[in-house]
Amino acid sequence: MSLVANKIICITGSSRGIGRACAVEFAKHGACGLILHYYGDAETEAEIRSLQSQLESNTLKVVTVPGDIGDPATSAKIVDTGVAAFGRIDVLVSNAGICPFAEFLTMPHAVWEKTRQVNLDGSFYIVQAIANQMKAQVPQGGSIIGISSISALVGGELQCHYTPTKAGILSLMQSCAVALGKYGIRANAILPGTIETDINKEDLSDLTKREYMVKRTALKRLGAPEDIAGPVVFLASDLAQYVTGASLLVDGGLFVNLQ
Repeated sequence: MSLVANKIICITGSSRGIGRACAVEFAKHGACGLILHYYGDAETEAEIRSLQSQLESNTLKVVTVPGDIGDPATSAKIVDTGVAAFGRIDVLVSNAGICPFAEFLTMPHAVWEKTRQVNLDGSFYIVQAIANQMKAQVPQGGSIIGISSISALVGGELQCHYTPTKAGILSLMQSCAVALGKYGIRANAILPGTIETDINKEDLSDLTKREYMVKRTALKRLGAPEDIAGPVVFLASDLAQYVTGASLLVDGGLFVNLQ
């Protein structure tokens, strides 16, 4: 089933993890254009090129844009590149994020600043830039999906810098749903639970910690990036055309099991 046939999709932080899985899933469901943002260092450059090679075909064109998402100039460049290549942008997945685990009492201010700049400032800049493009398009409209986290709803001992940014993304999507609905633009948030990515690879290598995290989920397993990609494609599709301002927990039953 082609849920996003002929749609142009922009994904930030798409070289690995959830962003990469979303790109693959959008390709499976008929997207005709992908705008893939990546951080821009040598490692992510190699990863994004391999993804581009994997996905590009006669029916799917892929363009890539490097840059620090915490810099508003990067968001402007993403929009300019996308419009030059495709003429429009139909879907944004604001996914780029970092979580350098750190003790609160000894956390350097630079860690807080960088986490906020990438996660929250970066989300604001790209959502604002693409929403303006969606408003200017004929016809107006589009779908914006912010990748928040279950951490928007619960605390984390080593995440005092991270959880406020994810709560901010959830709030940003709720406010954007109100602000942008009159232009036919929908805004929704996905709240992943514990998903195995590079962010938590080291943390989950502790087998005791891993077993504890598995036991806390109702489904008794950790999530994979692909578990997030399916719900993202749904929210981007016309099946969700009356869904805006929503927050969808995709956590294997972690939150309900904590109650």
